[in-house]
Amino acid sequence: MANTPFGGTESVEGYRSKIITILKKNGRSPLSDRELATKCRTNRGGAANFRKAVDALCHEGIICERRRGYVLSSLMGYFPATIVRLSRTFGFARPEEEGAQDVFIPGKFLQGAMVKDRVLIGNIPSRSGKPEGEVLAILDQADSRLAGVIIDENGKLMFRADTMSKTPLQIQRKDSVIYHEGEKVLAEVVSRGQRHAEHRVKIVFSFGIATRASVCAESIVAIHGVETQFPEEVLKQAEKLANAPIPEEEYQKRLDLRDTPIFTIDSAHSKDLDDAVSIEKTANGFKLGVHIADVSHYVQPKTPLDVEALNRGTSIYYANRVIPMLPEALSNGICSLNPQEDRLAFSALMELDENGEIVKYDFRKTVIRSAVKGVYSEVNEILAGTAAPELLEKYKEVRHMIPLMDELCDVRLRERKLRGAPELETAEGKLILNEEGVCVDVKAAERGKSECIIEEMMLLANEAAAKMAREKNLPFVYRIHDKPSPEKIENLEKILLRLGVEVPVFTNIQPRHLAQILDGARGTDLYPVLNVMVLRSMAKAAYAAEPIGHFGLALKDYAHFTSPIRRYPDLAIHRILSSYCETPDAGAIDQRYAAFVEQASTQSSETEVRAITIERDCDDCYKAEYMQQHLGEVYDGIVAGVTDFGFYVALPNTVEGLVHVASLPESDWINDDSIAFREEQGTTSYRLGDTVRVQCTKVDINSGNVDFALIEEGNESA
Repeated sequence: MANTPFGGTESVEGYRSKIITILKKNGRSPLSDRELATKCRTNRGGAANFRKAVDALCHEGIICERRRGYVLSSLMGYFPATIVRLSRTFGFARPEEEGAQDVFIPGKFLQGAMVKDRVLIGNIPSRSGKPEGEVLAILDQADSRLAGVIIDENGKLMFRADTMSKTPLQIQRKDSVIYHEGEKVLAEVVSRGQRHAEHRVKIVFSFGIATRASVCAESIVAIHGVETQFPEEVLKQAEKLANAPIPEEEYQKRLDLRDTPIFTIDSAHSKDLDDAVSIEKTANGFKLGVHIADVSHYVQPKTPLDVEALNRGTSIYYANRVIPMLPEALSNGICSLNPQEDRLAFSALMELDENGEIVKYDFRKTVIRSAVKGVYSEVNEILAGTAAPELLEKYKEVRHMIPLMDELCDVRLRERKLRGAPELETAEGKLILNEEGVCVDVKAAERGKSECIIEEMMLLANEAAAKMAREKNLPFVYRIHDKPSPEKIENLEKILLRLGVEVPVFTNIQPRHLAQILDGARGTDLYPVLNVMVLRSMAKAAYAAEPIGHFGLALKDYAHFTSPIRRYPDLAIHRILSSYCETPDAGAIDQRYAAFVEQASTQSSETEVRAITIERDCDDCYKAEYMQQHLGEVYDGIVAGVTDFGFYVALPNTVEGLVHVASLPESDWINDDSIAFREEQGTTSYRLGDTVRVQCTKVDINSGNVDFALIEEGNESA
């Protein structure tokens, strides 16, 4: 080892300190390996420790090796980040600094980095005003799995990844997995190069033919790391709980509501019935009961069931599939509020004034017995006065409550408008599959009054739960929705001024400001544009341990209490409220659950994003499968989005397709602030909300992409 000034030997830690001090003094000028070793007074005996110190500092991203030598990363503005997304031509990295924006990385600056790699990033000049960077070093390589398709490239089978690289990758070896051209497969990167195109893969699983949406959906689920099967110990625990009768002591210590008229309202095919309602009119307003399956009674902390539920975070729904958070023995069995069966529930019992405001609430552990499995479409018929006698007979025990629920819903909708919550519109599609699982139709989902009624009842229970937690100072998992960022509001203001729309005073943005914008444009040609722009200006909702309120709902108190079968945050707060109901000691509750709510909030936010991504991508594949059967057909749609390479057109059935700039007449086309796609010198423009006629020209089920071409008037045979 190297001699120290005191005649001893230099340790790795000693070299680390020296290297950092020397590079800090040297500023932004690099030092070569030899220069750095000399300044550290490294001799032959200390060379090994010097090298270990340099390697460790590089690996941690504290120093970085450039062409002319080593520099201190912090002095150069370099920072560690994690690759969070890759496309074929670019990627995004998320800095480790809390609150920092994701950084856009052009493909040529990725250095072969993969999703979940920890990297060192340097800033580069931005063309968009948003952060752009380059990967300077890969600090930690993640295990990399990719979904893609097997293709034939000049007689050789190659792997074409769905994301990452335009260039097909070489397959290192077949191993025991059999695969063929045109199959959707899962591949593992086994050898890395300096560019994505230089990576080598091995095939670990074949899903089947890539022109089936069901196959592509299966691969989407797999690539996001979602397990479709439950571990054996979890299934056994669920079966044991489901097969056990309700203990007699539970009947004794709970509020018995089995004689109270209570019923569920869900879609016809729902099997996981986790919420039921009861209502009565009072002299001053309403008494409302929202009765939720007591999942926390069955799923105890840190059991195999609980660990699995936390990992999953939420149930995932796409096409005709459900990947449940809990095994079916619980979700469709003992926890489901099936009619004419005793069930353990956690009830939010609320007294509301004539304006539908909560004046009193109580949370009680209960035993209930749902009278009817209500169906949205059937309740809508009753409300419309078109129900057949046999349908009225089915609901005879609870029919008196339906007009009261309708009345309360109307009161709540008026109150929502008064508090300034913006009414945003989002289109949802309903997929129709045949017996073979092929998508044969796509329809815009219709929402009737009963769906609105249940939504308002659940909002009240969610508000009451959050209100109780805040007032009692309990650790909690809140559903939060922050104010839009100043940057997004500034951009919205600029667009409003361009469109000639009156701009509210945005110095302290409030929900009512956005509501005013939408209400003023409703029914006009500008409304579709403004609806999209207001949606884009909003922050993303998430889960958090601090109650900052819900901007979009204009509520001070909000949480998710009503779906513990399919959402972990609801299960988490049931657990906390249950403990408080048993022993109302906020201090003891805080000690027990403080760390848990932080973990549950973070995990639930992440798994929610994952579920939304999976559901959206799977639906796109099924919609593309449907459009494959309608190639060449002509549709009327509206311009729904603008990009640098064209614009998206949405059909009335919610299918979206791209009109690529290459399919338009030759001209200098530009993206005009994401409002319109227009000629830079000419007069032609396609603005958000414009009606256009398009022909379906190309479909890729594997990617979920649909391409449209514009049809000029009088040229529909093109």
